[in-house]
Amino acid sequence: MKRGNFGPRLGLAVLFGAALSMAAQAPTTGKIHGTVTDPAGSPVTAGTISLYEGAMTSATVEPKYTFQMDGTGTYKGDVAPGTYTLVFRGPTTPKDKVVDQIDNVKVTANADTAQDDDMSRTDYVAKMSPEDRKNLEATKAKNAEILKENSQIKNLNTDLAKAREDRGAKNFADAAALMQRDAAIKPDEPLILVELGQAQLGLKQYSDAEATLQKGITLEAASKKPNADVLGAAGNSLGEAYGSEAKIPEAQAAYDAAAKANPAGAAMYFSNEAIVMDRNNQLDATVAAADKAIAVDPTKPIPYYLKGKALINKATIDPATKKIVAPPGTAEAYQKYLDLAPTGTFANDAKQVLAELNQTQSTSFKATKKH
Repeated sequence: MKRGNFGPRLGLAVLFGAALSMAAQAPTTGKIHGTVTDPAGSPVTAGTISLYEGAMTSATVEPKYTFQMDGTGTYKGDVAPGTYTLVFRGPTTPKDKVVDQIDNVKVTANADTAQDDDMSRTDYVAKMSPEDRKNLEATKAKNAEILKENSQIKNLNTDLAKAREDRGAKNFADAAALMQRDAAIKPDEPLILVELGQAQLGLKQYSDAEATLQKGITLEAASKKPNADVLGAAGNSLGEAYGSEAKIPEAQAAYDAAAKANPAGAAMYFSNEAIVMDRNNQLDATVAAADKAIAVDPTKPIPYYLKGKALINKATIDPATKKIVAPPGTAEAYQKYLDLAPTGTFANDAKQVLAELNQTQSTSFKATKKH
């Protein structure tokens, strides 16, 4: 009886143990990933990677796995361990054709197999037709030029940032030297010329700045998509350069052109024009520029002050009353400056002029912004 009971129990234990052993030996999933590049070495972003078990006897056989290329030229997926033939097809490649094939791709369990498809490899290029190889060489040459230009642009952008930093620190000579070097490398780049012109302006090399800035403006205006900010900044600096040499009509034209090219900066350009005209003691031109700035943005105080200052300099003395007779708009301009900047740099000057004009100062104001 006891031996009979041991038999079945032992048999069950053996059978159960065998089942465990079989489960432990069941294949687990592996992974595969890689990139696909064309003969010129560029990523292939469209198409499919297919895996065929063992050697692919016919392109019409259905693959075991197919993965879509992503937008960066890579593919990935989960596959069973084994040896595969990897095939790449483009979006328009017929089902019975292949673009490239790699044999004996081994995928192991619990591992991520890296398998790239680099069609610039020697054996692939050797199979190309003479015409295709000729086209490939032309593409490689063009790509090399693009890479060289991109590298150059990267370096130039770094130099532009450094030049702007130098100008901000008033290191105009360093900024000018850096931009002169880059202008020799790329003489048709408007940004470099404008930056160089602004550095020359800081060095008070006005004639050089005028020529450089005008060349930059001409090149930028002739480009496919002229940059309004570049044209505006260049015209603004050109106006200052002309004004520094008392070339009044040229300065006025430069500021007008800057405002036309970049209306968003018009208030600033016209305000700067009024400052330049004031420095040159051009009273009518100062009033005209201030009025243009006010028309664009009536919230900025400086144009009102400059207008009032220009007008008061045209005032006369009434022989009978001995009082100051100022042109119309003088008191209004000073009062508006005080309304907008009651504690501004020129507030005391404005109050003194108003007092001399026997004007009652307003105690209310719409804004308290400093100029």
